[in-house]
Amino acid sequence: MDRPGGGPDRGAAATGLDELLTELAEAKIGRTFNQYRDARPDDLPDAPAMRRANLRVYLEQRRDADIVAVGEAAGYQGMRWSGIAFTSERDLLRWGMPYQPTCRTRVWSEPSGTIVHGLFDRLGAEGRVVLWNTVPTHPYRPGSELSNRHPTAAEIAASRALMEHFLELVRPRVVVAVGRIAQAALAALGQDARYVRHPANAGATAFRQQMEAILRVELRS
Repeated sequence: MDRPGGGPDRGAAATGLDELLTELAEAKIGRTFNQYRDARPDDLPDAPAMRRANLRVYLEQRRDADIVAVGEAAGYQGMRWSGIAFTSERDLLRWGMPYQPTCRTRVWSEPSGTIVHGLFDRLGAEGRVVLWNTVPTHPYRPGSELSNRHPTAAEIAASRALMEHFLELVRPRVVVAVGRIAQAALAALGQDARYVRHPANAGATAFRQQMEAILRVELRS
């Protein structure tokens, strides 16, 4: 993915994206559900491949984006089904083809994703920001797959190479840490990141204010 002023190398970018998607499909990250490899009874046939395809299109469409926002982990209402951080199946339907929902029984909507994309839409920033998660698979509470929990330190460590590969692929000019877990993980990589409050757990107002302040400056660049 090319930055302004750099020579285009679409072949290298495509190879890097292929490698990232393969690594995601093969990843074993603690006691998390890998939506890029695994499926459950509520998943459509070929759901893992569909989620990888969603992520591929998302990243290809934002190959010239220069801002990355990194959250905590895949959530059961969002990335678990869409394959894209802070993004639900309802967002996919709004974006249209070639994005595809993967749940067989319902269409999921995620509160945090609604807040994030609502802000991006209002500011015209959707194409300038790439979303990712510190842990790109879904941590859930034992015995309750439709739940969320914080990732463990071991799960964060196991995701580090994927984060590094993603950042090397996207080569952002600005990195935003959405929440303290993302902030600590990025700092461990030596990545200078700006902090904003995570929108979950009554953080919506602070997230909007802090992220908007960053984007209003950066979108003029």
